[in-house]
Amino acid sequence: MTVHAFVDESRRNDTYYLAAAIVQPRDLARLRSRLRGLLLPGQRELHFYREKPARRREIVSRLVEFGATVRVYEASCRRSEEIARRECLTRVTDDLVDLGAHRLVLDSREIRDELDRSTISRALAKRLESGGLVYEHMNSAGDPLLWIADIAVWCHGAGSDWARRAAPLIGEVVRLDWP
Repeated sequence: MTVHAFVDESRRNDTYYLAAAIVQPRDLARLRSRLRGLLLPGQRELHFYREKPARRREIVSRLVEFGATVRVYEASCRRSEEIARRECLTRVTDDLVDLGAHRLVLDSREIRDELDRSTISRALAKRLESGGLVYEHMNSAGDPLLWIADIAVWCHGAGSDWARRAAPLIGEVVRLDWP
């Protein structure tokens, strides 16, 4: 199965979250179009924490209707957020190779993107077969599919009613440093 993954992050207290929206190639154009349809006049992108609660509820409901699927990776960031990100991104890369993923798109962190490239390269180098996984960083306004991960991980990390609303989006939660 060739899939594409779109990755974004969140942090809540001492927990770092990395979310990967997994999209089948046949769904790429449809989901992009539907996500763009959620923009308000003048908006270039959806960034969930900037939205008002009523709008957030509407967006999550629509995303659930769209049938999006997200994997969430969690790690403690008490030692360092970059260490937690590296642990999550290494596991994401391994899982994507196992899925036969073709493309990985990460929300850009600008000068810190090089750290991600190094992490992904090391993870792929440890694999006998990388499956031809290509990866790139992109600004979240550059591809609406990055918004799926942003929304799902924000809700998951917020817990309570938000996590309940987003639960149909979350296909799996991988806790990296829990017993």
